[in-house]
Amino acid sequence: MTRYGQIGWRLAAVAAFVGTAALAVALTRAPAHDGVSLSSEVSARVCAPSGLQAWLGLGTAGTGATGATGATGEAGSGPVAGTYYTLEFTNVSDRPCSLFGYPEVSAYVDSPKARIAIGLAAARDTSVRPQPVMLAPGATAHAALRVTVQPANCAKVTAEELRVALPRQDRPAIVPVHMTVCSQKGQVSLSVQAIQARAGVPGYPLRP
Repeated sequence: MTRYGQIGWRLAAVAAFVGTAALAVALTRAPAHDGVSLSSEVSARVCAPSGLQAWLGLGTAGTGATGATGATGEAGSGPVAGTYYTLEFTNVSDRPCSLFGYPEVSAYVDSPKARIAIGLAAARDTSVRPQPVMLAPGATAHAALRVTVQPANCAKVTAEELRVALPRQDRPAIVPVHMTVCSQKGQVSLSVQAIQARAGVPGYPLRP
């Protein structure tokens, strides 16, 4: 074999080794995207409270279509009358983010010393299946909120605000309201569905 032939053979061997090593590195790193790396990327897209504006859509009286199982574990046997609102969530940040699941909703009333929670937190209306919702900057998603005042003889109180905590978030948003709820101990006046894509009502956020 000539000198140039030996050099050519060595270069080809080196190239083959480099290609094999690169393939081995790629195959070694690939599974990482199925674990921690992918999880970190997804969690980084979760909407932060500071990047969302929560507001209440207009209420309408009506009858629900279901007997859904709520947080109390009791399943309704038929349609439930009440006032229906939409909790709206607008992405006011400059980046897309994601929402998933049920918001936690509680009604509050003002007192001379502090804000006081009225009744129990909203039950989960499972008639809507939770789905991941991606929000582009300026986009709005919503969750349907039903308010019922039962039994008829319960002590009625006018709630002045809702505290709405998004899934996987600790800090609640404060939404000014003026709605009648039942203050009877152990009574659930509110039920909420999972967050859904698109705005629930036309218009703009209500200002306090």
